[in-house]
Amino acid sequence: MEKLTLDKAKEILQKHTTEKHLLIHAAAVGAAMGAMAEHFGEDKEHWQAIGYLHDVDFEKFPEEHCKHVRELLEPENISTEDIETIISHGYGLATDEIKPETNCQKSLFAVDELTGIVHAYSLMRPEGMEGMSVKSFKKKFKDKRFAAKCNREVITKGAEDLGMELSLLMELCIKGMSEHADELKE
Repeated sequence: MEKLTLDKAKEILQKHTTEKHLLIHAAAVGAAMGAMAEHFGEDKEHWQAIGYLHDVDFEKFPEEHCKHVRELLEPENISTEDIETIISHGYGLATDEIKPETNCQKSLFAVDELTGIVHAYSLMRPEGMEGMSVKSFKKKFKDKRFAAKCNREVITKGAEDLGMELSLLMELCIKGMSEHADELKE
């Protein structure tokens, strides 16, 4: 079994996802996961690849999200560990199959929704991701009408599960996404 790389993740996702907003979300989550990996001293590209591929079954199976990950990724020679990490981000939301236990799993669970709010905020700022501060972002985060579809309870629980202050999770997510700002343009 070969190690999942970002190039391989992009190649696989192209087979199953055509909607531009889902590809942008994949890039955002991948970018945030890269920053999380750096924080935990883990393999940045590997975590980015997992983040990039996390919604592999969403476009084809939106009502059964996370329940078709195995059938799409096993033929691609993706490790059971990586497949389970991807499935775990839907724990308590789309599936109860795999509870996030590792830092990678918990990070994916935490940043998935958070990247949506960060991205929405960047779209309304003339400077986009550049210079975004946690302080200004927190104001938007607290406004439940802003990016209302992004579940703030999931984000807060994700930070708690990581034993991390919400501010630090926000900072890491913003940092990762800022490093990949060009990939996140509409």
